[in-house]
Amino acid sequence: MSLDSPPRASGPFRLGVDIGGTFTDFLILDEATGRAHALKVPSTPEPEEAILEGLAELRRLQGIEPADIGFFSHGTTIAVNTLLERTGEAVGMITTRGFRDVLELRRLRLPKANDFFVPKPVALTPRRNVREVDERVLADGTVLVPLDLGAVRSEAADLVARGIRAIAVCFLHAYRNPAHEQAARAAIAADHPGIYVCTSSEIWPQQREYERFLITVMNAYVGGRMKRYFGTLRARTAVAGLTARVFSTKSNGGVTSLEAAAARPVETLLSGPAAWVIGAAHVGRQAGEGMLVTLDMGGTSVDVAVVGEAIPYSSENTVGDFPVIMPAIDVSAIGAGGGSLAWTDAAGVLKVGPRSAGSVPGPAAYGRGGTEATVTDAYVVSGIVDPDGFLGGRMRLDAEAAARAVAAVGERVGLPLHAAAEAILSIATANIYSGLVPQLARRGAEARDCALVAYGAAGPTHSFLLARDLPFRRVIVPPTPGTLCALGCLVADLRADFVRTVWAELDSLDDAALALLYAGLEAEARAWLESERVTLAAVHLIRSADLCYVGQSFELNVPFPAGAPTREAIAGWFHDRYDRVYGRAERGKPLRLVEARVQIVGELPRPPIRFGSDPAGTRPAGAHLRRVHDRGRFVEAAVHRREALVPGETHYGPLIVQQYDTTTWVPEGFRLTVDDHANLIGERL
Repeated sequence: MSLDSPPRASGPFRLGVDIGGTFTDFLILDEATGRAHALKVPSTPEPEEAILEGLAELRRLQGIEPADIGFFSHGTTIAVNTLLERTGEAVGMITTRGFRDVLELRRLRLPKANDFFVPKPVALTPRRNVREVDERVLADGTVLVPLDLGAVRSEAADLVARGIRAIAVCFLHAYRNPAHEQAARAAIAADHPGIYVCTSSEIWPQQREYERFLITVMNAYVGGRMKRYFGTLRARTAVAGLTARVFSTKSNGGVTSLEAAAARPVETLLSGPAAWVIGAAHVGRQAGEGMLVTLDMGGTSVDVAVVGEAIPYSSENTVGDFPVIMPAIDVSAIGAGGGSLAWTDAAGVLKVGPRSAGSVPGPAAYGRGGTEATVTDAYVVSGIVDPDGFLGGRMRLDAEAAARAVAAVGERVGLPLHAAAEAILSIATANIYSGLVPQLARRGAEARDCALVAYGAAGPTHSFLLARDLPFRRVIVPPTPGTLCALGCLVADLRADFVRTVWAELDSLDDAALALLYAGLEAEARAWLESERVTLAAVHLIRSADLCYVGQSFELNVPFPAGAPTREAIAGWFHDRYDRVYGRAERGKPLRLVEARVQIVGELPRPPIRFGSDPAGTRPAGAHLRRVHDRGRFVEAAVHRREALVPGETHYGPLIVQQYDTTTWVPEGFRLTVDDHANLIGERL
């Protein structure tokens, strides 16, 4: 793979890397000129090998030495894949006597309220590896039973003898008083220096035993592998000549040093979707849009986020079978992707997804043995995707196999070939529509007020089909939709979250106590930022609290304006937010402050990023025509190469824009312009 016809670089450089399952994407930014270019290399079983290969390609193609790179941030799916594939360390847990079964009991909620036969999730650590010791801290932080440190050492030694390689220490109410956990960790680390040890109070000091214990076990489960990977990456890139510190993306959309990521690797679980959204938000802001819907359509699913003035966060995310209590960018997955299978139910009704063909065998058009029709096969049959131009011509698709698969679906529902392909695309669009509309409603947003930022391999291909049904203001296709995660790595700031459980009625707290509470959190946040040893352009503190009416079992996060919050002000902010979210606030009822939160953001200095078209005289040949089946008839669509389009140009649908990492389909009724940042801007006529 190579850079997209870049000019000779001058430097210094910033590098963003996204390690995916198929390709590792690089985005190299020349700080002197602001120009950015993409590079793809095949991913490898050991992720650092692909990174080293990419660094070698940059040297060969551009003459960029690793020592010329002053900033390097990357995202990886190692942690989340380790969790999903259950390939992590053998984990043991040491807990308070009487609480051995917290991970087994969970929350006793059914994942599907109407299904009594949902399989019970298999715990990350079996019950035999959960050990109890005598100790007890009360809810106010006072010690009822001192820690039996001898029992801790004995149980840890037995676990290690049985092959345990990571130990999570999770004591009751350690979020109030972490002394027992800290002592236990120190003892285990001293006795077994090769074992990965972590405590719940350092990972996420928040009430709710199950969620806190679980996130700590998850951290231990992925911790050993991530620590080894980070260490290997640091060592091998240094040998290759890289002198810059290496950063990793986090679930909350920020970046952190490898040292901090190795200490709390669970924070990287959802870093992939987070980096995509950060990159998409950057593109949308660059295009002058304030309200965005980001749409990442890959092979299996469509990930969507609604982004207003601020990036949306949630502490109710899930990974596989498990809830993740730590704040992460709020992304929702919809079961409709390029590999989603078309099938008919018992009544003969055509459905699409959520089952996917995956990468192997993949869509029938891939020629890897797949015989069932997918959304990608429908693209090929409709003429939207060129079988000879897929991945820049490096992977030729089997149009005949795609036609056979789609025709088989058509026979089952009584439709001819091209009508069946259009039906598959229409149902996929309806699936995205039905999943996205509730997300808009939950955020109090309407499509007409939003711009749609489309990315991922199939996002630009399908986004205008969705825009025919939802009246988005504009559709924005970034210059390199397939490497937007790498862009997110480049534009993300240092970011960390800090929480303290309060669980007190708001009226029982005076303003001085509130000021002291947030001052403590802010001091902790600033200490973390200083430990990262990075030159920053600015520092921001975002204060918020989780509150509820007394008697409620759920909370609402309420962000605060700058300045010391007062009890009266917090109550007013909560009532106003509750009224906006639920339509009615009970302003006379007492409130409970559950958690106080502070997020610190360290803005990294960065130059403007520009993606350029080929200079005049080297542009590819002009457009040609292709027949595309759309809305029951064939139309002649102009086909353009992405690099042939220059800022200021306007084109009208039906048209197709082809590039290495995606195909953009613009049907009739839309015009397409190229802005000064090389984004494709689609607008309804």
